[in-house]
Amino acid sequence: MPRILGVDLPKEKRIEASLPYLYGIGRTNCKKILEIAQIDPNKRAKDLSDEEIAKLTSIIQKDYRIEGDLRREVMQNIRRLIDIGSYRGLRHKKGLPSRGQRTKTNARTRKGKKKVMMASPSKK
Repeated sequence: MPRILGVDLPKEKRIEASLPYLYGIGRTNCKKILEIAQIDPNKRAKDLSDEEIAKLTSIIQKDYRIEGDLRREVMQNIRRLIDIGSYRGLRHKKGLPSRGQRTKTNARTRKGKKKVMMASPSKK
């Protein structure tokens, strides 16, 4: 199982499909990286040589921000929005969608499970 920058890549998948397991590398960046490294995208991850893994690691470290650094940067950006009190920051703070989606219906992923309202007992 090849390990690149602390992440185990699935060994049975093609390298083109296993590189996106790194946070911050999608399919487009993956294709660019493989083109620069001159590695066949159809090659299985388990078939990579140590030189090819080293080449991939050096390209990714040099040109891309991934994993912990990227997560930290995203969290700092969200924290900054919250601190300055922008509309987007307030939406993040309240746990609501921040990109203009409707919330009367269809915001369950962001809002969480529906809160059940109980009827108050009637007095006699």
